[in-house]
Amino acid sequence: MKITPIKTEKDYLEALERLEVIFDAAPNSVEGDEAEILSMLIDNYENQFFSIDAPDPIEAIKIRMEEMNIRQKDLVGIIGGKSSVSEVLNKKKKLTVDMIRELERVLNISASVLVGSYQLKP
Repeated sequence: MKITPIKTEKDYLEALERLEVIFDAAPNSVEGDEAEILSMLIDNYENQFFSIDAPDPIEAIKIRMEEMNIRQKDLVGIIGGKSSVSEVLNKKKKLTVDMIRELERVLNISASVLVGSYQLKP
């Protein structure tokens, strides 16, 4: 087992190929240890070159609503009244601390995502 840092796309593709071969290796075996190390190197390379930015808080809410099959009217009482829900989801009004707490509880979205910055629309 010779593991080297992943510095190029070629290194990355070779690491992916090797990981595919040894993916189901037994834990604490030579190949299992190799798979664990390769996974960390691949993850590091992907985070460096293929990072995906988290959605803004409102997009995160909309994504979770879709996942949970929740409609805008279902957020009345969680975010506030009907007009507040509309204003928040259309980025006309910022989320408040109380809204964030409720959304975290009900939609199970991390507060760290919900406190992210986003621009209000005029």
